[in-house]
Amino acid sequence: MKRKFNHILFSILLFSLQACSIPSCGSIGLPASLAEEPPGHESWTLLLQKHVDEKGMVDYKGFMQDREQLTNYLRLLEENPPGEKWSEAEKLAYWINAYNAYTIDLVLEHYPLKSIKDIGTVIQIPFVNSPWDIEFIEIGGKEYDLNNIEHNIIREEFEEPRIHFALVCAAVSCPKLRREAYTAEKLHAQLREQTKTFLANPERNQIGAKKVKLSKLFDWYKGDFTKEGSLIDFLNQYTPVQIEEDAKIDYLEYDWSLNEQH
Repeated sequence: MKRKFNHILFSILLFSLQACSIPSCGSIGLPASLAEEPPGHESWTLLLQKHVDEKGMVDYKGFMQDREQLTNYLRLLEENPPGEKWSEAEKLAYWINAYNAYTIDLVLEHYPLKSIKDIGTVIQIPFVNSPWDIEFIEIGGKEYDLNNIEHNIIREEFEEPRIHFALVCAAVSCPKLRREAYTAEKLHAQLREQTKTFLANPERNQIGAKKVKLSKLFDWYKGDFTKEGSLIDFLNQYTPVQIEEDAKIDYLEYDWSLNEQH
């Protein structure tokens, strides 16, 4: 009788597997990489609107109270890595959201902090043991750190310098954290707005016709901004003041204090 019952149970399971279409099979443990549609980012938007103010400063204590919702969103990303059929905009929006959400998660894991740079060893070597080199991210069965996402995926695979105003490293001098998720439909407009807002903020950039003081981002990643012209050519697309080509360029000190609401 037991053997007959087992045979019936196996037959039911086999029938279920054969009837299951690929998009709906995630619940029975098929590889997440088979998912063809991008995940929704609505839950990330809700968290950002709740815990980020208009200046882009973050309520980390509030985020801590909603850690479960953040974990659920990260799990959604982990189980739905970009597929081959996704558009370029869908992939880029996914990776920007992933970078920002995982940065928040890293801060919360070590909170309270005065700076994200307090995470890790006292002596930090870039790409070796900085906070951005901690492999705490698993997406589609692969392990990543924040540097992998920024440099090996976003900067390498997408010709889009404006991502530097969308990726937020949890520091005061970073661009402000946007209060909504990036989406494929609005990505171009979102990146344009982020760029113009960042350049217009005198705490991060001071723009004049003959003299500019810029964020160190423009020094660190100058090559990304000068692939189709000079740095001033890039800036003049987004600044209300037209900068002269021979303007003097200086760079402001970068404030690595945590971008926390007070």
